[in-house]
Amino acid sequence: MSHGSGGERHFRPVAIAVLTVSDTRTEATDSSGALLASRLLAAGHTLAARAIVPDDIYRIRAAVSAWIAERDVDVVITTGGTGITGRDGTPEAIAPLLDKQIEGFGEMFRSLSYAEIGTSTLQSRALAGVANGTYLFCVPGSSGACATAWDKLISAQLDYRTRPCNLVELMPRLLEK
Repeated sequence: MSHGSGGERHFRPVAIAVLTVSDTRTEATDSSGALLASRLLAAGHTLAARAIVPDDIYRIRAAVSAWIAERDVDVVITTGGTGITGRDGTPEAIAPLLDKQIEGFGEMFRSLSYAEIGTSTLQSRALAGVANGTYLFCVPGSSGACATAWDKLISAQLDYRTRPCNLVELMPRLLEK
């Protein structure tokens, strides 16, 4: 997926960790985590890690903190815990870790999601940012929401060939390879 003009660029695979936040899902029933893993592998990226943690702010934060401290993880995508019910705490877990928030991600996600689920999208607290040079995307737990986030936003920004700009060109450790 290329936009604009300029010299030819070649795809650069990104190492992505997927974290499912759920009190009920298991590896066998984690359709959202499986969808994200399948999509990122099909795109040519590497699945650096995959885990499931309960919807607990401190467990979420611990798992993500470990990954952002790893040089071999470029991106973390979380699925689940972005709603507004009592135990939904992914944004609260992740926000304090961010060096910078990417406000446009949540705005664009909700705009795209509106076309699919109408005003129900206002309950989504999708979030993105960067921490220690690692990009983080927090998306809702439904597989439809994960497909929307990956297919319409994340995949293009994790493709070095996307013009006029993409997140890969902002990852110095990837460009060193």
